Amino acid sequence: MSHISSLTIADYTTKSGVSLKNLPLSYQVFGKQLGTAPVVLVTHALTGNSNVCGDNGWWKELIGVEKCINSEDFSIISFNIPGNGFDGFLIENYKDITIYDVAQWFLIGLQQLNISNVFAGIGGSLGGSILWQMAVLKPNLFQNLIPIATDWKATDWLIAQCRVQKQILSNSENPIHDARVHAMTFYRTPQSFKQKFNRSINEALKIFNVESWLLHHGETLQKRFQLQAYKLMNHLLVTSSFETQEMFLNLASKIEGNIYLVGIDSDGFYLNEEIKDTFLTLKPLKDNVHFAEINSIHGHDAFLIEYDQLSGILIPIFNSEKHTKTKKYEHANIG
Repeated sequence: MSHISSLTIADYTTKSGVSLKNLPLSYQVFGKQLGTAPVVLVTHALTGNSNVCGDNGWWKELIGVEKCINSEDFSIISFNIPGNGFDGFLIENYKDITIYDVAQWFLIGLQQLNISNVFAGIGGSLGGSILWQMAVLKPNLFQNLIPIATDWKATDWLIAQCRVQKQILSNSENPIHDARVHAMTFYRTPQSFKQKFNRSINEALKIFNVESWLLHHGETLQKRFQLQAYKLMNHLLVTSSFETQEMFLNLASKIEGNIYLVGIDSDGFYLNEEIKDTFLTLKPLKDNVHFAEINSIHGHDAFLIEYDQLSGILIPIFNSEKHTKTKKYEHANIG
């Protein structure tokens, strides 16, 4: 695993008006040393973290030596969302924080590292929502913006699911475990469960295999996640700062780089039709907007499963012939 480094944001006032002092912002860098290659920023999802590649990297099938995002060609950086607990830091008053604040923290982090241009920003689910916010706040930052299985807004459906999660986290005797058991039912699909389990029985436990699988996911997350962190991350999902579509379109049309929206046809969380609608309404305002679709029975989690399809979509963006022709990356060599 890459070494975890940390920056400090000395003084920050949240969008809600709360003053924070000496906020730690931890990150990891993979591949080429910063200042020697184009930068790829990876923003993590709800239970993810900065450890994106290597033996235990959660996106190791996509990022690494001779992978789709080749660590021999790029400097790959990923920040932890402050308060996700991966670095031991928690935020007590999580309701003070929004996606807007996280995006600002990441922008401050890039600034402290003297990174003024990012070849590609890529992230799925919550991570992609953070990218949208970053790109609007700094329209010339990304040469390529790649939000996957996500959208600029929280729909009523997503808000409803996050509310159920919040109820479980507030009221369950076993909150992280139980919230995760519920979450796995909307990260996947009925068709995915049928293919995987087909009503089979776990003979040792005398329950259905789908039940033992759900319980396993609950137990696994409980071992590595803290309640305050889960509450924050679930809360962030519903905090998009774009109040109307008109506001979003006006700001997003000013983003300079290419935008590649990636949806999943069976996604039951960030619905594919919403992502398509974002594409169709933004396309008349901005030429270099593209849409691609992952076809899968596995629902929202397909961006962590369908690596052949995802690589097929991304390789034209990340191959060497492409990135030598794009705008020169400009940032100081920080040694």
